[in-house]
Amino acid sequence: MIDFLAAFGLAFGVVLLVELPDKTLVATLVLATRYRHRPVLIGVAAAFAVQCVIAAIAGRLLYLLPKRAVEAAVAVLFAIGAVLLIRESLSEPAHAEIEEITAARAATSGWRVALTSFGVLFAAEWGDASQIATAGLVARQGEAVAVALGAWTALVSVAAIAVGAGKLLVRRVPVRIVHRVTGGLFAVLALLAASNAIRG
Repeated sequence: MIDFLAAFGLAFGVVLLVELPDKTLVATLVLATRYRHRPVLIGVAAAFAVQCVIAAIAGRLLYLLPKRAVEAAVAVLFAIGAVLLIRESLSEPAHAEIEEITAARAATSGWRVALTSFGVLFAAEWGDASQIATAGLVARQGEAVAVALGAWTALVSVAAIAVGAGKLLVRRVPVRIVHRVTGGLFAVLALLAASNAIRG
């Protein structure tokens, strides 16, 4: 039970740190300004659930490999995550792109809003740093269910924050600085995993 809770907490913390200033918040905020909040949250939560399951399966497959291969794979995953985060910190968030997607779909029914939210977030977050981090954490710890639940809870928490207080948060959080700090953290994790892979 301790391992489960530790894996859950680690995944929650890492994904929350990665996603709090990320396009997840911006995309959900834009959707929430266009549509009713409940179907938006249902849609984005479903998208996150599918992505977390895919990431956990990928990570579990990596976990079955020999330890040295796992550490090498984890190093690569975190290095990719670091590059993605640092690259995002050097450019403005794609507010306009997200607004175009949502404005083009003037859905009114709850189901259509949920499906629109699902599609926007699923596309926006595919291959994102949080999905890579989830796969890497599962590969390292082997606790697929705990990591997936922790990551999903963090993602839904970010979406809920965006719906409830997103505008205030976007004004106060220095997005580029947080992306750079998180990218640096990913780079350190990549180096540690690479070191473990080399030592065998």
